[in-house]
Amino acid sequence: MLSGERKEGGSPRFGKLHLPVGLWINSPRKQLAKLGRRWPSAASVKSSSSDTGSRSSEPLPPPPPHVELRRVGAVKAAGGASGSRAKRISQLFRGSGTGTTGSGGAGGPGTPGAAQRWASEKKLPELAAGVAPEPPLATRATAPPGVLKIFGAGLASGANYKSVLATARSTARELVAEALERYGLAGSPGSGPGESSCVDAFALCDALGRPAAGAVGSGEWRAEHLRVLGDSERPLLVQELWRARPGWARRFELRGREEARRLEQEAFGAADGDGTGAPSWRPQKNRSRAASGGAALASPGPGSGSGTPAGSGGKERSENLSLRRSVSELSLQGRRRRQQERRQQALSMAPGAADAQIGPVDPGDFDQLTQCLIQAPSNRPYFLLLQGYQDAQDFVVYVMTREQHVFGRGGNSSARGGSPAPYVDTFLNAPDILPRHCTVRAGPEPPAMVRPSRGAPVTHNGCLLLREAELHPGDLLGLGEHFLFMYKDPRAGGSGPARPPWLPARPGATPPGPGWAFSCRLCGRGLQERGEALAAYLDGREPVLRFRPREEEALLGEIVRTAAAGAGDLPPLGPATLLALCVQHSARELELGHLPRLLGRLARLIKETVWEKIKEIGDRQPENHPEGVPEVPLTPETVSVELRPLMLWMANTTELLSFVQEKVLEMEKEADQEDPQLCNDLELCDEAMVLLDEVIMCTFQQSVYYLTKTLYSTLPALLDSNPFTAGAELPGPGAELGAMPPGLRPTLGVFQAALELTSQCELHPDLVSQTFGYLFFFSNASLLNSLMERGQGRPFYQWSRAVQIRTNLDLVLDWLQGAGLGDIATEFFRKLSIAVNLLCVPRTSLLKASWSSLRTDHPTLTPAQLHHLLSHYQLGPGRGPPPAWDPPPAERDAVDTGDIFESFSSHPPLILPLGSSRLSLTGPVTDDALHRELRRLRRLLWDLEQQELPANHRHGPPVATPP
Repeated sequence: MLSGERKEGGSPRFGKLHLPVGLWINSPRKQLAKLGRRWPSAASVKSSSSDTGSRSSEPLPPPPPHVELRRVGAVKAAGGASGSRAKRISQLFRGSGTGTTGSGGAGGPGTPGAAQRWASEKKLPELAAGVAPEPPLATRATAPPGVLKIFGAGLASGANYKSVLATARSTARELVAEALERYGLAGSPGSGPGESSCVDAFALCDALGRPAAGAVGSGEWRAEHLRVLGDSERPLLVQELWRARPGWARRFELRGREEARRLEQEAFGAADGDGTGAPSWRPQKNRSRAASGGAALASPGPGSGSGTPAGSGGKERSENLSLRRSVSELSLQGRRRRQQERRQQALSMAPGAADAQIGPVDPGDFDQLTQCLIQAPSNRPYFLLLQGYQDAQDFVVYVMTREQHVFGRGGNSSARGGSPAPYVDTFLNAPDILPRHCTVRAGPEPPAMVRPSRGAPVTHNGCLLLREAELHPGDLLGLGEHFLFMYKDPRAGGSGPARPPWLPARPGATPPGPGWAFSCRLCGRGLQERGEALAAYLDGREPVLRFRPREEEALLGEIVRTAAAGAGDLPPLGPATLLALCVQHSARELELGHLPRLLGRLARLIKETVWEKIKEIGDRQPENHPEGVPEVPLTPETVSVELRPLMLWMANTTELLSFVQEKVLEMEKEADQEDPQLCNDLELCDEAMVLLDEVIMCTFQQSVYYLTKTLYSTLPALLDSNPFTAGAELPGPGAELGAMPPGLRPTLGVFQAALELTSQCELHPDLVSQTFGYLFFFSNASLLNSLMERGQGRPFYQWSRAVQIRTNLDLVLDWLQGAGLGDIATEFFRKLSIAVNLLCVPRTSLLKASWSSLRTDHPTLTPAQLHHLLSHYQLGPGRGPPPAWDPPPAERDAVDTGDIFESFSSHPPLILPLGSSRLSLTGPVTDDALHRELRRLRRLLWDLEQQELPANHRHGPPVATPP
């Protein structure tokens, strides 16, 4: 009977065969909970697939030692020139282009400051108090709150301007609102939405030009370059950080937003058309991109000064990325205080510098030259770009700013319903880069680990990377078809291995399949050497079995068919070892989604094979025999032969299930938790392990069924045989089966056959104890029911017969104690022993006992069973039970309605063993039979590979050259 079925019958009686038809089994879900493994149910799997949203709220990575990173709105205090410059650059770019109002200016976001005309002046103490003290710059201190002149170029002609108070936190939008109020174009704060629309219609522009000749101070102005400031940019910092070159002048102008955009585009187009270089601030716009990627914070579109992330969360993340990206700008451009010292060195490295005479150099050219002098970090791992996709946006060095570094494609939202994009450290803009492409973990101790996301094309030292692997300094990491990086870790002390692993002298990784050693022409070995390597693999004793996914079905079928047919002389756990090698190869070298599919195919194949074997045994041992044909009882020898295949599959499936559980736990631990297919993979693995559970339960059920069916015909001899035969001595503990009384030999023969069968099949010790626990449970219930039934209607309960039964039971328990099963037998035969002990009490002592004392001395007997034994006890002719044996009124109902027979449905549940597998897959294969089978399977796979090649390209199995 298959698992899950249960049969509830009436009270068993002697003369009817009551065999186990249903078993309880604890699912591995409950067992895995002890190890911390949480198995998702069907509902939880479906719901958890949507919990892979953005991780934009992830805390910032630990900063480099020379720069302190902080969240948006926090004030940084970094010492030295480098920290000050990092602060200034981050303040300039981190808030640009958000399209939302600032939060540190006068009067709050989007308001001019107050209802009065000079509200900002009245709030100057508050503005000054809101700005934390900044560290000193290299040459001068940070300017306090000051006055900015905003020219009304879009409102009035000439040199008309209005002065507004500004602090380091005042945003362009706040100053526009303030200036409009000064020009009388904005109402009071309470004037309603008209004020906001008025502010949105104007923009603050940073204009650069040359004063007219001889008109200095006369107010005449000729603007040549114009840039629209983003709403969240800080004009005071812009004015301080970006100085106009000699001969140029700058000022802030208030213009209509549409007009300002048009003038900006025309000014940029004119500068590019006539070949005139833009002012010093123009090329720096593109430097706001980080060393970890340029697309996410690329140059602004025409709508704003610096790009507009959507939402407050996007703004915060964009600003954090801008702040982190500014770190690499320091190493690329050098320190201001050392510009003069490094000028000659930079110019000497320029092409043709040795032949050209060094003269005055434009500062813009010097900035471009200093960017070529790249100094890699000395305390953090980084990636050196060897090949990129867009030279204008790709950087040379990508520094790991936190322990886990994620490569991916930039974007505002992922492809799944417009949800926020996953957290990415380095943005790579190529068509084949996934939103979350690859993850690298580099802890304090080497080695680093690299894990590709599902479906992401990643190569490691030229070989396709399908699973998590170690990443060493000097390794090549390819992402997609365009990006190629070299991993460096200066913390390792040295420049990595003496010879990079990706050089042709040796293969970086071995492709799956036995033909790799012979067909690979990139490993730098000759034909003879490759042939010897293949021969060493085919005949080697390493526990390795390589195969390609296309050969998986044929390989699994061959292993299962060989085990089912009993061909060869494989060790008992040989099939599980071979199948575990297949699982191990899939988990280590094949793509991520292959292992769940392999487990499902393997579990179905084993279940079908076991079911066919159960039907064969059922056909040879039918339950219903034809009329007139006597039923031949099963002997211990017959039952051993019939149950050996089932017991072997039970042992192999148990070990295979433990091994699979370990691999699934490792897969879940190493897999990317944001992988949308992870839940589906775990569900497939769960279904495969459920099938393996069913196989174990079915084989256990059928095994105990035929064993108890054999015991059923031998157990009555324990109640009827007399161990005190003439001239015979009772055997002592540990006696052989042949020395036991003839009436006990059949029953003990079944126990001995079951013990030898479990030992030969190497069944797990937990299942061995549970098998005998069920056999002893069945024996105790059958003997007790027979004892209760024999006392009805005939004299059976008497002292002399009880002594014989007690002696037989003691001999059985002594023999089981010698076989190592004494503790289990004592536990399950307790109720029968107590019932027999009651009948062995001398008659005189029994007559003196009362009901309460007998209940206390025999607690395992129910009131109905105790009353049945006492009421049918033979005291002598014409003598009935004494009144002291009558139950009290409180227990009269239990005596009258209680059942005197034991139920077979209260058997103990089957608990599958959970723990480390007993399969040895680490050292060399020592069993010769298993080694021969492993060689046969390897050559079978080699033949399958060769059959796919043209006839003129095929090779026979190479033979290793003897040493």
